Amino acid sequence: MNANKILVVGAGLMGRGIVHAFAVRGHPVTLFDVSREAINATLADIRTVTGEAVKIGKLTEEAAARTLDLITPGTDLVESARGADLVVETASERLSVKIDIIQAIDPVLAGDAIITTNTSALSITEIAAASANPARVAGMHFFNPVHKMKLVEIVRGIATADSVVERLKAWSDAIGKTSIVVNEAPGFTTSRMSAMLGNEAMHMLESGVATAEDIDTALRLGLGHPMGPLELGDMTGWDTRLAVLQYLHQSLGEKFRPCPLITKMVKSGRTGRKVGHGVYRYENGVKIPGSGLRSA
Repeated sequence: MNANKILVVGAGLMGRGIVHAFAVRGHPVTLFDVSREAINATLADIRTVTGEAVKIGKLTEEAAARTLDLITPGTDLVESARGADLVVETASERLSVKIDIIQAIDPVLAGDAIITTNTSALSITEIAAASANPARVAGMHFFNPVHKMKLVEIVRGIATADSVVERLKAWSDAIGKTSIVVNEAPGFTTSRMSAMLGNEAMHMLESGVATAEDIDTALRLGLGHPMGPLELGDMTGWDTRLAVLQYLHQSLGEKFRPCPLITKMVKSGRTGRKVGHGVYRYENGVKIPGSGLRSA
């Protein structure tokens, strides 16, 4: 936990939450993204989150200002990574992208640096093979929205050192998260179960079993889920969900074959809240009541 430099790679939905999680607890963070616009959007989002926390008394104005001050933007990957002690990669859910990132940053990190990936399903062992020292690579899977969700999955690849797992457990504690340790398996724990639930919900929607609203209401009120599976898919992004399901289908077999409706939605650009239209429609990130897709 004596990291002098933390690097988060990727200023997307998860990246902004992870950056906030470290900075709000007083840890300096460098945020890298190829897009300056994405970085600016992240900073604006964190400003909104910390502002809301001030309004309800969870943060002081000084702490909110300090959180923003602790975040350093970076648009040069190698320079952003130079000397980093802890890396959290949260780029595209494509193995090739993650491998390229690790190969680029591996030579310039601190000698005992830890590299983590926020992947929700991909093989930690395959990702770690891109490093000259696979023992320092592990999964550190956060959940969205990061500032509200307490769980972190620490995922151990075949080469991950015990000391790395222990250090990541300490980091999770330090930022107020509860961690579990998972031996690498396709989809880990939560992603595997969530992917199956979301896929089945889409099959039900496609075949007209119930409306999107009623499927989500059933899971929220009947099973106590904080969010329905279709709402969650919209928030996560159906393109990401499709990529995970395709990987699980390839790894674990037929029960994870993606519902055709998910493929249709991704091909049509209806990938979720981030574009204003998934299973539901959104205005300024807020779901429009009664806008749910009825069937295929």
